[in-house]
Amino acid sequence: GEEEEEEAAERVKEKRKSKKWWWRLRSFFRAAKKQSPESSSGQGEEEQQQDEGEKRKVAWAGRSSDDYIFSRYTVGDQLGKGGFGVVYEGTRLEDNLKVALKYVTKTEHMECIFIQIALTILANKGHRVPEIIRLLDWTDHPDHFVMVLECPSPCENLVEFIRRHRGSVDEETTRQIMWQAAHASHMCCLRRVYNRDVKLENLLINRETSEVKLIDFGCGDILGNSPYKSYHGTAVYSPPEYYSRGEYDGWPTTVWSLGIVMFTLLCGHFPSDYDLFLLQHKQWSKPGLSKECCDLLGVLLHVKPIRRLGLE
Repeated sequence: GEEEEEEAAERVKEKRKSKKWWWRLRSFFRAAKKQSPESSSGQGEEEQQQDEGEKRKVAWAGRSSDDYIFSRYTVGDQLGKGGFGVVYEGTRLEDNLKVALKYVTKTEHMECIFIQIALTILANKGHRVPEIIRLLDWTDHPDHFVMVLECPSPCENLVEFIRRHRGSVDEETTRQIMWQAAHASHMCCLRRVYNRDVKLENLLINRETSEVKLIDFGCGDILGNSPYKSYHGTAVYSPPEYYSRGEYDGWPTTVWSLGIVMFTLLCGHFPSDYDLFLLQHKQWSKPGLSKECCDLLGVLLHVKPIRRLGLE
């Protein structure tokens, strides 16, 4: 009938849109890899980024009103800084939404910034997943990028959260956090985005609502079917198969990272080799934790990826 024909036509239309999006993303990656701007000389990279970040903050106030980013956002205090840039708190003028403005100086390693932008967009492609950080805006300037991200307020990362809870958190709190972290990670993988750096520092929690967000796709990649040969995340979260076989797959490695997060939330420290040995043989326990909780850790942190619990 006519209704069936309309539905079929709509499905074809959606499929074509999805295909076009994927090819645009691939083109984006290719452009990123080809581009290699000249790097500055003189100061060390980290010192230069810090100095440039402070200069930029002062200069922002004097920007002309026609500048795309700086006519739409106010800039506040510095929230943090790392190897690739400086992050400031900000407010979107049109609705007073709290945001984070990440200023990144262009270097010869700027390919990862293109990748971070593209993967953050792709991870949010489709219906809204509140547990995944959203990229709200970004601009490409001759010497730097500006990324505008969601900024849950008041929030802290899970390292700060554990510290505020005197070193570890209870099983019920951990359950609530891990459900959200697992959901975010699962949705990323379904959208062919491999974060590759799921860790305490990259999980933000709202201190008032306990809502969790997965952030930072700077170490990420497109999730493929072939094993990865190099590890770009944080070493303490890397899976054992990477060291034993020299390769690993995205899905079971994400499960392993989530297991490390869960163990650290409950125990206040990373698992030792002996802890992992006991977990593998279902002999690990901790006073105050249920048998179900200990069993779950055992199937998240099994040294054989094929024996780990599936992410779904």
